[in-house]
Amino acid sequence: MTRPALGEVGVWQGRPPFTPKLALSLEQLGYGALWVGGSPDGDLRIVEELLDATTTVAVATGIVNIWKDDPRTVGASFRRIEARHPGRFLLGVGAGHPEAVTEYTKPLAALERYLDGLDAAGVPVESRALAALGPKVLRLSAERTAGAHPYLTTPEHTRQAREILGAGALLAPEQKVVLTEDVDHARSIARQAVRMYLGLSNYTSNWRRLGFGDDDLAGEGSDRLIDALVVYGDPATVKRRVDEHLAAGADHVNIQLLTDPGTDPLDDYRKLAEVLFA
Repeated sequence: MTRPALGEVGVWQGRPPFTPKLALSLEQLGYGALWVGGSPDGDLRIVEELLDATTTVAVATGIVNIWKDDPRTVGASFRRIEARHPGRFLLGVGAGHPEAVTEYTKPLAALERYLDGLDAAGVPVESRALAALGPKVLRLSAERTAGAHPYLTTPEHTRQAREILGAGALLAPEQKVVLTEDVDHARSIARQAVRMYLGLSNYTSNWRRLGFGDDDLAGEGSDRLIDALVVYGDPATVKRRVDEHLAAGADHVNIQLLTDPGTDPLDDYRKLAEVLFA
């Protein structure tokens, strides 16, 4: 089995969740994959609904939390979906962050056990990926899955991740986007999205490895940190950041569009697609 074809650019969305209507519109605009965020339930019904509503776009989870649903349940869901939509689903799994899970201990060992369970449940290596930030989990993703799905990172992290993964493994980073040239407004929206991660050790440790220090991580994050994690501006500016990830070794970049509450994102996705897929 070969891994699902994601294209170079996809869309990551957590809340509000994807709807079948939005999924079809994004497919028609040319996006190659839809990443279902927000720790979807182990029955993966939302994945099936999005695949049912579309014909070619891949759907991936970003991510199924290993502490939430057991590999047998998730594996059965995978087999159901794969039988109905062969070759279009990438199962992304991850350990989340320690602050949210009381039983969070030795995540690397827990991930290895979970992957053993997915093996037993019949989920092929090529059809799964790991949320990975640090070197150990990146190496595990290359050894036991199709590759890595880093979240809230930079092109420099993508470069380092590719060196660790080696050639051939999937590297599919997420990239947050605010489509406005109003710097103050863009940073305000960006900080709302980044704020919670400033208190999570797996993210802050990763940013420290990338050269950010105490001043960058204090409060709601320095402008330097926010500007590194979230790209804002016109569609051409967004494309340059996507191209930076691709040049650094990414196979696929999934963009997460950040907007004001209540805003319909489709117009912005359309504007981006006109440049991204020109």
